[in-house]
Amino acid sequence: MFKAFLSLLKRDLVMGFRQSTDLYMILVFFVIAAALFPLGVGPDPAVLGRIASGVVWVLALLSILLSLDRIFAHDYEDGSLEVMLLGPQPFIILALAKTLAHWLSATLPLVILAPVIAIMLNMDMSGIPALMYGLLLGTPTLSLIGAVGAALALGARRAGLLMALLVLPLFIPVLIFGVTVIDAALNSFSIRPHLLILAALLAAAIPLAPWAAAAAVRQAVTNK
Repeated sequence: MFKAFLSLLKRDLVMGFRQSTDLYMILVFFVIAAALFPLGVGPDPAVLGRIASGVVWVLALLSILLSLDRIFAHDYEDGSLEVMLLGPQPFIILALAKTLAHWLSATLPLVILAPVIAIMLNMDMSGIPALMYGLLLGTPTLSLIGAVGAALALGARRAGLLMALLVLPLFIPVLIFGVTVIDAALNSFSIRPHLLILAALLAAAIPLAPWAAAAAVRQAVTNK
């Protein structure tokens, strides 16, 4: 089982990095969208510093949303999902591997780039570590929730719009506590309670999201 997990993880990582154009587009969207905020709200450093935490988190969330169709769509189109479902390994494990591959190939680069965007938006340097802690705990939860939405939207018309409608409400708790981690750090409060809540959300998503995604994939393949 663990060997199958690692094999699929490696396969999806290789495929993800081969499709580097998609990754570049996501990163470019992240940067360009961040650059638009000073044009919209004005160049006042104090204003930009106040909104920087929310801007970075919202843009990271939207950038992740753009890449969610990579988790299952290609394998659904070429029939690979049917082979996986018929295989001896539980598809829940394979769904977890595919979600982890998505996080490593499409989301982790956003996390690495986030401090640059935060500094560009004049966030105080004391908030940068909290930003990174929050993103490292929160973005895997977003990928797991997104995997469920991607699975539910398989084969649907306007799948991207449907997926956004399904997952955006579920992203809100992660967004709220991700931002409050940074605000707590900037105001010299303890960030530990907020990080523990993000960790609890991740701990709940790890077993539940792959199970839900596997059920949705099975239903989509059956109705194909």
